[in-house]
Amino acid sequence: MVTTRTHLWFSNNRAHEAARFYAEHVPGSSVDSVLVAPEGVPGAAAGEPFIVEFTVAGLPVTGLNAGPSFTLNEAFSFYLRVDTQEEVDHFWEVLTSDGGEPGPCGWCKDRFGVSWQVVPRRLEELCGDYTTDANKRAMNAMLQMHKIDVPALEAAYRGE
Repeated sequence: MVTTRTHLWFSNNRAHEAARFYAEHVPGSSVDSVLVAPEGVPGAAAGEPFIVEFTVAGLPVTGLNAGPSFTLNEAFSFYLRVDTQEEVDHFWEVLTSDGGEPGPCGWCKDRFGVSWQVVPRRLEELCGDYTTDANKRAMNAMLQMHKIDVPALEAAYRGE
């Protein structure tokens, strides 16, 4: 059987720490296995975590601790769909704490360099297919935000 999984290269050797952080803070997440580096692996200290298999909200991920040849960037992100403004606020705080960074339009970066989109379902409903004036007003409001603000989106949708 053929399968796929996301593979992230942690050039800062923090894959295990990141996996534990996600398991603690994101429902449906876990650290599944940790393989330590044998002697002689370039850029990896023998006996330290090297390959970390983990799950983020049900998505299987492999994290590799290795040298600085490749770094994480916004070309990859976890799309974290949530139900309420309270969840938006919670995950935004968790992900941007301790060195994480807020970004535009619901994007942020955690302290491990992984990008996230924290998206309330209501945003998707209000923006629809971007064809009505109300959809366009909601989208334009979202484009002015960092963390998504559902009440402000709803007001824009209504033309307020």
